[in-house]
Amino acid sequence: MSKSSELTAVDAAVEAFRRGEPVLIHDAADREGETDIVYPAHAVDAPAVARLRNDAGGLVCVALSDAVADAWDLPFVQETMDHPLSADHELAYDERSSFSLTVNHRDTFTGITDVDRALTISRIGELAADAATVDFAAEFRAPGHVHLLRAAPELLADREGHTELGIALADAADLPPAAVVCEMLDDESGQALLPADARAYADRNGLVYVEGADLLAQFR
Repeated sequence: MSKSSELTAVDAAVEAFRRGEPVLIHDAADREGETDIVYPAHAVDAPAVARLRNDAGGLVCVALSDAVADAWDLPFVQETMDHPLSADHELAYDERSSFSLTVNHRDTFTGITDVDRALTISRIGELAADAATVDFAAEFRAPGHVHLLRAAPELLADREGHTELGIALADAADLPPAAVVCEMLDDESGQALLPADARAYADRNGLVYVEGADLLAQFR
């Protein structure tokens, strides 16, 4: 932990998230075994998207609470597919995929640039604060370049993925239930970045690293 020796890693993660800073979360060695860079969605700007592209390298996604997804009528994408590819979709690390739709904000151009994705992501984060009053289709279009994830209804009691960990962290920080998650990859091995290397990245950049097990122990 690099922010304060007087705080637990979980406390430091909550405080950093409340400030709009990214937090590194390692889920578990016996799950995905990945560390994600996680941001509160409303705080994401173009430099944040660039960091996710360059320093993480995985898929940039926005996790939303089950209540927000319901308010915006966002399905699990697997349930919308009538194609052989969607059958027998078994995951070695979980019971189901959290993927929902992909979207762009209607004011974007291609949707893929750092500026465009930052607009899409930050606006989702802002609107998630009062999702029931939002006409989601009036502001966003699909398909797009930002992947949406739908969290389990009971969060960490139902599922222990980065989707749920990010939303639980946002809840603890009293922020809208929308969090950006992106896996950290190793350029040399092509695999997930090792936890020790992710922790070293956090130390070099003055960021908080926290183990999913610690979040589960406090939030579940």
